[in-house]
Amino acid sequence: MELIRGLQNIRPKHHGCVATIGNFDGVHLGHQAVLGQLAEKAAELGLPTVLITFEPQPMEYFVPDKVPARLTRFREKILALQRYSVDRVCCLSFNDKLANLSAQAFIEEILVAKLGVKYLVVGDDFRFGQNREGTFDMLVEAGKNHGFHVVSMHTFEIDGIRVSSTRIRTALEKGDMANAEKLLGRSYRMSGRVAHGEKLGRELGFPTANIHLHRHASPIQGIFVVEVFGLDVFEQYKQPMQGVASVGTRPTVNETKALLEVFLFDFDQDIYGRHIQVSFLKKIRDEEKFDSLEALIEKIQNDVEQAQAYFAA
Repeated sequence: MELIRGLQNIRPKHHGCVATIGNFDGVHLGHQAVLGQLAEKAAELGLPTVLITFEPQPMEYFVPDKVPARLTRFREKILALQRYSVDRVCCLSFNDKLANLSAQAFIEEILVAKLGVKYLVVGDDFRFGQNREGTFDMLVEAGKNHGFHVVSMHTFEIDGIRVSSTRIRTALEKGDMANAEKLLGRSYRMSGRVAHGEKLGRELGFPTANIHLHRHASPIQGIFVVEVFGLDVFEQYKQPMQGVASVGTRPTVNETKALLEVFLFDFDQDIYGRHIQVSFLKKIRDEEKFDSLEALIEKIQNDVEQAQAYFAA
């Protein structure tokens, strides 16, 4: 899969494709259905598939204080997309220039001149261009004039309700990891590079791999049963590692910045700087503030026992 960062990096070789446009936050089953729809047409026309997305996401640009927590950071989205039939991801910088580009110019300059789109899949409520003036009907009409076909995304439902990033976000907020997994088609994951911390976990007897979230807000909070991927460079750890993780601000030690901390069972390797993926399987409890470190240690031990019992079952 090729990543194209910015309009300036679209080359003549990228002209001619089938495409879709959207945030694709979470790359859930609904998104996967769209990618399948796109791949079928790409095979029929003998063209590559292109997913057009934006950084930051448009809502993050317009209303940064009100935007909901992302399910996936950009790198996590790219990792997820690599599992599906996507030939290219074209990531456009959502800045003043793009925000003020008219819908007509977006069509003519980007979709037609730059990418040479021949087939486009978007939601029938898709809006684009300055002041959201562009509509699905406008795209259909433009397609007739410029020689590309526009179709709406297939609605993908589970339990009679459309699968959406909002629905998954709600499940995660409730700690319903099983429902989130059902909607995503995989367990919910976060990834990042292991960073040095204050070594408090080691002092408490539970050394943790610390990952800075680099997020405006986290869609999950609390203590979880997890599996960790990305440690198969070690000969004895070819399988995903089991553990327990905390996502939160560590109120007992008066921290304020959110952090992902992972305690791995039966693991003693130096993994600072390594990029790992943490898969959240079950929520154990919410984050709590304890009156003493002794009470915290006792609770962590109980969390570990619950996680071990989960895997044993």
